[in-house]
Amino acid sequence: MILSIGDLVLDITIVPSGRLRPNDDNPAVIRVGGGGQAANFCAWVAALGSPVRLVTRVGDDDRGRRLVSEVEMLGVEVFAVSGPDPTGMIAVLVGPNGERTMATQRGASAGLRPNDLRKPWFRGVNLIHVPSYSLFIEPLAAAARLAIELVRHDGGLLSVDLSSVAGLKEYGPARFAADLAQLRPDVLFGTAAESETLGVPMKDLATVPVLKLGAEGCRVGGRHIPSPKVREVDASGAGDALAAAFCVAYLDGATPVEAAEKAVVVASGAVTRAGGRPS
Repeated sequence: MILSIGDLVLDITIVPSGRLRPNDDNPAVIRVGGGGQAANFCAWVAALGSPVRLVTRVGDDDRGRRLVSEVEMLGVEVFAVSGPDPTGMIAVLVGPNGERTMATQRGASAGLRPNDLRKPWFRGVNLIHVPSYSLFIEPLAAAARLAIELVRHDGGLLSVDLSSVAGLKEYGPARFAADLAQLRPDVLFGTAAESETLGVPMKDLATVPVLKLGAEGCRVGGRHIPSPKVREVDASGAGDALAAAFCVAYLDGATPVEAAEKAVVVASGAVTRAGGRPS
């Protein structure tokens, strides 16, 4: 069993057919659906056939109830706490080369508290995956740390994704590196930009560091694992797909290199469609 704790939000993904023209109409493919790094990770784990749980907080609104129902239909077991704040939203603008610009309203998700958690949610969990978004803002950060304690108390592994350059800068790179040194994740995912921002080599902070290289694949154990070449439409789901596939394979007994080889194949498929989740 794999579990993640953090965001379940509404994603509005906009993929223009060409470069944007200011003060004019711009034809585009616009997709509205579920998002959030924790939820997307869980959706990919479920698509790979592994049992997975999501612990999250949504607003007491139709948007939140719909998003919970949608992710459950994908095969994810959801433990969602409702709060008075509205369910969060993220607007994702995809550039002509697949680059993404995101405007984020985190809403209810950041308000998850330690006393919202229930110990049975964490029983039987072999790995907890924590986006760094879940460690940047209180009270969600305190809830995430308690969740980590509960899983590790029963012998589970910890996976962390660095998530965001902007988030790291706002929180404080040295401060977060110190947090990671204390948490000592078993697996740590990060892009080259995130790793550089952190300022401490990922290999000094985790047992298995996985450097995500976008269309070039990833690097693990000193080896570059290339990604299959595909036509990229939207990279929104690639990082979460890679992390999910890696964690599933690693728990099944694959070596880090073997897990990475499987992960880049799944991630390359993720970029061929709009949106951050499997079809």
